[in-house]
Amino acid sequence: MPRVRRGPLRRRRHKRVLKLAKGYVGGRHRLFKTAKEAVMRAGNYAYRHRRLRKREFRRLWIARINAGARLHGITYSRLISALKKANIQLNRKMLAEIALSDPEAFKMVLVQADLLPG
Repeated sequence: MPRVRRGPLRRRRHKRVLKLAKGYVGGRHRLFKTAKEAVMRAGNYAYRHRRLRKREFRRLWIARINAGARLHGITYSRLISALKKANIQLNRKMLAEIALSDPEAFKMVLVQADLLPG
């Protein structure tokens, strides 16, 4: 039985990994073994941070909403509770955007939630 030579297959695999390692510093974009390790590690970080990004944005939105609410003497938890009771269905992303870009509209949301005299 003839032996199997892996030339084309190996070249294809190496090219794929080295293409993914493009822009890496030093031997990490030139040497297959180090490039493979770097690409695997980068993939793991990318996977993990796709999940972390969602948490971090939610934390940012909550901080912005809290800051906007505190300008009117209200805490974040009281604001969210009042919005639920008033059946105002604004998600945190939109609330944060309103609090940041349009304070008057945010104040109107607080009035609608019966947190401020209107």
